[in-house]
Amino acid sequence: MKRGTLTAVCVTVAAFSMWAMPALAYVGPGAGLSAIGAFLALILGVILAFVGFIWYPVKVLLRKRKAAGASRREPQQQPPAESAEEGA
Repeated sequence: MKRGTLTAVCVTVAAFSMWAMPALAYVGPGAGLSAIGAFLALILGVILAFVGFIWYPVKVLLRKRKAAGASRREPQQQPPAESAEEGA
């Protein structure tokens, strides 16, 4: 957003808030706590959705890619061959 546009938006919001009439409403403690709880649940839900659907699969993919890259760089180790003397 350009600086001029941001200034215009701020001036418009300030002008409308000067003419705002008081609501003369009361929010009881039960309704207030319910509203706060719902808002916190919404925020937590968005965060958990981000973690579950975006971050966790990306983390697993990066871990698999790192493991595949490490296995290509290291030579394959084969178990030592058994000699005929040990079997007898």
